[in-house]
Amino acid sequence: MTKTETWLSAADAARRLGVKRPTLYAYVSRGLLRSTARGGPTRERLYAREDVERLRRRAEERRDPKVIATHALDLGTPVLESSITLIEGGHVYYRGHDAAELSRTRSVAEVAALIWTGRFDGIAPAHPAAARRTRLSGELPFIVRAQSMLATASSHDAGAFDLRTEAVVAAGLRVLSLMTRAATLSPHASATIDVELATAWRLKRGAADVIRSALILCADHELNVSAFTARCVASAGASVYAAVIAGLSALEGIRHGGLTSRVEAMLAAMRHARSGRAAIAERLRHGDEIHGFGHPLYPDGDPRARELFALLHARYPRSGELAFARDVADAAYETLGKHPSLDFALATVSRVLGMPAGSGLTLFAIGRTIGWIGHAIEQYTVGQLIRPRARYVGPAPLQS
Repeated sequence: MTKTETWLSAADAARRLGVKRPTLYAYVSRGLLRSTARGGPTRERLYAREDVERLRRRAEERRDPKVIATHALDLGTPVLESSITLIEGGHVYYRGHDAAELSRTRSVAEVAALIWTGRFDGIAPAHPAAARRTRLSGELPFIVRAQSMLATASSHDAGAFDLRTEAVVAAGLRVLSLMTRAATLSPHASATIDVELATAWRLKRGAADVIRSALILCADHELNVSAFTARCVASAGASVYAAVIAGLSALEGIRHGGLTSRVEAMLAAMRHARSGRAAIAERLRHGDEIHGFGHPLYPDGDPRARELFALLHARYPRSGELAFARDVADAAYETLGKHPSLDFALATVSRVLGMPAGSGLTLFAIGRTIGWIGHAIEQYTVGQLIRPRARYVGPAPLQS
């Protein structure tokens, strides 16, 4: 998307909102509307189209509550200030750095440091004391196992409720270590997260680099439902362990990260078909959903999925699983007009690398934990309770 498509002039923004220019300036000062300088001799300011449309929808909803039902996915309410992630022009940026570039050039630890502190360094290794008290059980699903381990560890971690940034960063590293242990079932972490996972899952050569990129690309995605959930819990003054446990609960839902597991199951069921096109046609004939395609923020394709597919093609060009996934993706685009999402890419990574069933969601959860911790740190710094209001649409109060 070009800058002129992403940003509106003051005249256009005011016309769409039905307000005068001083009201635009007031919206900017209250953090409700982003603006930027056009440049050039006039230095006219431009206003974010996304924010303008959100404000316009909210005005419509105030005038007519029935309008709410027409917006199945409200991408703008509520609005919270954050300096972590920007989604713009078909790219994802972490603190101003393109996430795709970071996935190629930085380690997971460096990206975690960037999201948590704004720098690529400055975080020390995790202290394992609290982690040693947790028990491992492979009988539970990963999300449940991780939540159980985090809850147990938090009760033994004396620093869990120290909400100063440096203390939360240290606790965040312990949380990441526990998340990795929940995935590997190993009692000790002795290498980087990507190497730990590749080794524990006995993956093929080069897999650690793919896992590293996937974790980084999953790290954050602005104010999605799990990040908002984690942020709400942090706003109550709960520990970062509690914020991550809450984020995991939201991520597991089938409309969020749980969709990754549905895509994995779909690909496994499709694999018997002679081609991706035949598999898509068969599902459509039976009225089955085609999971893992399209994203409202990326009409031209999810850049995270594009990056992972490019990496897989570079590393495993002869992979039959990759060829089949690409065939399915091509058929889905021809039929539905939608590009692969991150969920489809993670499921493809899992199948190409030969990861255990459900590991796409595991990668998503461990990577996204970095973002949840970053949002918790921001919220602790703000020091305010998140408390949206509800628009009452029930029966009118009875008059006595």
